[in-house]
Amino acid sequence: MILPTAYLPPLSYMQALMSEPATIEQMETFEKQTFRNRCLISKPSANSHQLSDRIMLTVPVGKVEHKQLTRDIQISYQTRWQHQHWITLVSAYQHTPYFMYFADYLRPFYEKEYKWLLDLNDEMNATLVSLLRRQKPGHTCVSCQHSDRTADWSGQIWTDKHPWQTELSVLDTLFDE
Repeated sequence: MILPTAYLPPLSYMQALMSEPATIEQMETFEKQTFRNRCLISKPSANSHQLSDRIMLTVPVGKVEHKQLTRDIQISYQTRWQHQHWITLVSAYQHTPYFMYFADYLRPFYEKEYKWLLDLNDEMNATLVSLLRRQKPGHTCVSCQHSDRTADWSGQIWTDKHPWQTELSVLDTLFDE
């Protein structure tokens, strides 16, 4: 299976990555405004009767030339995006059951500067796969084991208070299960 690179991708992407041997496409033309350098997370609203907020996190990239290959996309550090992403993740997930368990595995990605988007995504996704396959004491990632899920299924937290939202980052599942 050939997949595009993705930043904190949805669970459906991770399931595909984990279910069979996958190759991350490096020679494709980089497409802007995709999950290649963006992700969606959810944060509950203060009012439990309102929809949770969807937050888009975007890794800024350098100027993208016409038909530039994904492997040639460089990350821009003109803004403090790593700091902002980490603060947003902490704010959104600090009260979930497993955030503290996994935070130390993810924080280094927001402290190290990566030159290439592909390197950041590959290393982060390898860590996520490892964490999803890991058994926590007395618990396994049930969502990751079910192959009958639809392609747009993404395990999420706060579903007892908020309607289902598709294509949220795998972090919703990781921090909740």
